[in-house]
Amino acid sequence: MHMDAMDSTRVFVKDVKRLIVKGPVSSLYNSTTNDVGNTKYGSWCALPTKKMDYFGLFADFVRWLSKFGTAVVTRSDGRLALGRLGALCEQIKELNSQGYQVIVVTSGAVGVGRQRLRFRRLLNSSFADLQKPQVELDGKACAAVGQNNLMALYDTLFSQLDVTSAQLLVTDNDFRDEAFRNQLTETVESLLALRVVPIFNENDAVSTRRAPYEDSSGIFWDNDSLAGLLALQLKADLLVLLSDVDGLYSGPPSDPRSKLIHTYVEKSHQGQITFGDKSRVGRGGMTAKVNSAVYASQAGIPVVITSGYAAGSILKVLKGERTGTLFHRDAYKWVQVKEIGAREMAVAARESSRRLQAMSSQDRKKILLDIADALETNEEMIKIENDADVKAAELDGYEKSLISRLTLKPGKISSLANSIRVLANMEEPIGRVLKKTEVADGLVLEKMSCPLGVLLIVFESRPDALVQIASLAIRSGNGLLLKGGKEANQSNAILHKVITEAIPDSVGKKLIGLVTSREEIPDLLKLDDVIDLVIPRGSNKLVSQIKESTKIPVLGHADGICHVYVDKSANMDTAKHIVLDAKVDYPAACNAMETLLVHKDLVQTSGLNILVTELCSEGVTLYGGPRASALLKLPEAHSFHHEYNSMACTVEIVDDVHAAIDHIHRHGSAHTDSIIAEDLEVAELFLRQVDSAAVFHNASTRFCDGARFGLGAEVGISTSRIHARGPVGVEGLLTTRWILKGNGQVVNGDKGVSYTHKELTLKS
Repeated sequence: MHMDAMDSTRVFVKDVKRLIVKGPVSSLYNSTTNDVGNTKYGSWCALPTKKMDYFGLFADFVRWLSKFGTAVVTRSDGRLALGRLGALCEQIKELNSQGYQVIVVTSGAVGVGRQRLRFRRLLNSSFADLQKPQVELDGKACAAVGQNNLMALYDTLFSQLDVTSAQLLVTDNDFRDEAFRNQLTETVESLLALRVVPIFNENDAVSTRRAPYEDSSGIFWDNDSLAGLLALQLKADLLVLLSDVDGLYSGPPSDPRSKLIHTYVEKSHQGQITFGDKSRVGRGGMTAKVNSAVYASQAGIPVVITSGYAAGSILKVLKGERTGTLFHRDAYKWVQVKEIGAREMAVAARESSRRLQAMSSQDRKKILLDIADALETNEEMIKIENDADVKAAELDGYEKSLISRLTLKPGKISSLANSIRVLANMEEPIGRVLKKTEVADGLVLEKMSCPLGVLLIVFESRPDALVQIASLAIRSGNGLLLKGGKEANQSNAILHKVITEAIPDSVGKKLIGLVTSREEIPDLLKLDDVIDLVIPRGSNKLVSQIKESTKIPVLGHADGICHVYVDKSANMDTAKHIVLDAKVDYPAACNAMETLLVHKDLVQTSGLNILVTELCSEGVTLYGGPRASALLKLPEAHSFHHEYNSMACTVEIVDDVHAAIDHIHRHGSAHTDSIIAEDLEVAELFLRQVDSAAVFHNASTRFCDGARFGLGAEVGISTSRIHARGPVGVEGLLTTRWILKGNGQVVNGDKGVSYTHKELTLKS
């Protein structure tokens, strides 16, 4: 009797539960053949409930079973996807060489055979034959031809990689025989011991099904269910099902409203997913994969559905990257709290920001003062979490410059709290009338300051940045999403908790969202309709990646290559103090001096030697440009465009102020540059012509800071030329809107309207 897919699913569920979960065997398996539910998989239950450690989950796995679907193996025209198959075989070779045992279940034989037989029939047909209706080819004949061709290709590809493969064809009826199952296991164990890759496929050519694509009865009914069955029989540690999409979506992947589900929780997701069409070429599609994944995972074998099209998808699973959709019987323990998607987080921040804007100025001020008090009250707890991050970073071998930025030094919390209080007591930034114009009699136009909306700040290493950014967002009335570096996870979590608990329920704690997974960033960067500005604070690589990945405006700087130019007219005592401060005060800061430029005349007057000696005595490692390295015997810098972020800098000799300006324009990052000179004409020339966000005279570059500028705090330093430049405080997080107040005026083709456009005096 023919059963539909749902009926056949019930058969498989029944079999799996009977054979695996209930313990003593019925007609097929003994409980001893699988350790599901016992010590082999027991350690998974100890994983943290709030954050998945994918690498920890897969770290001890040895035996992997991977299924290649027809849509992965073949192209849209039915031909074999040689490049894709080659890339997958290379990944299998990599796993094999690392000592992993890899088993492959492949589809595609029927499709390959059909394409080959159609071509053969075309060659053997007369013109008259081609005019007749074409009879569909027999699926079993297609399978017989295709299996031979498909396996020949696998053998060729693996041979090129010095890997041996073996073909194993099975049918549904085979698994009813216990002796067959035992022999199958014994054969596979022998092959794996010899580092051979077993490749399974259903033997459709001799299957007793009426047709491979029609009959879905039996113990397994497609290669997805075969993969699940083999994973149980062969005691695989992990099953990877490769598809032509990135994983399981909440709806058809082509629907922009569909979201990728990273961890499948049956209670949450069953019944909420809308499946699209079945596979374009194979028997199953995503429905079949999900059924197989659910039942294998319930029996104790984790399953990942991921893309076979994406580069390195299998190796990404090995590395513990959050790729595709994970099925695991303990998944409900990890997702006890409903996961909030990127869009929901951004929308919640916007809604909370509107409630914040509706508050009085005094109420907004009180929130900031409460946050300042809360930080000082919880200083000891914050320090404990920060110390844990610092110790972990040291054990992981992070660079000293990063550890320096990560550390909340003594007095830092008090300093941050005081900065917030300064910010709270500043003039109210929201709703300020910046310009007032009488457009016509009785028609008044006002240009008013207002928040940008929702900000996404991505920053590395520095937990103090979270405090500054959050306080600025509240002062400017913006919603905020924060993503800090993983090295500061514990520090960021406690600071976020302290700050949001000080926000009243009338606004909502979702005003400031903390993004905890790097994988969520790509989703957030797509939300140009709900996120208004992205501010990356970190490495050149981070900033560049974000700029390339989003349509949302990006504010920030990629490098902090700051110069100090010492002119021949400089007071050398002044120069010595400024140069040392610019480099040594906080070498990891983006406003620290990275290149020292010295006028050539100071070589003769020993001024250059004084500066070099002072820097060396402070432990600064010096690298020279071509002229300085030749003169001072310094190792030559590999590039002038280099940010050290440490106790190191580049020294170079220039002819005059014009050469210094030219050097800065060619090699600088338009961040902060300073001249030390007593000649005011030379200094003025430098200040006018150096095209950087901040240009100083006789002052350290370290002064380029929001707090030191009196901005209260800063979200970062921008080298952009649009919107905000230099240290970005509250004003940089505001935009403007127009308010027009009339008493019934209409345009009506401008008839009867007398425009005055008179500027009105603003109230002080």
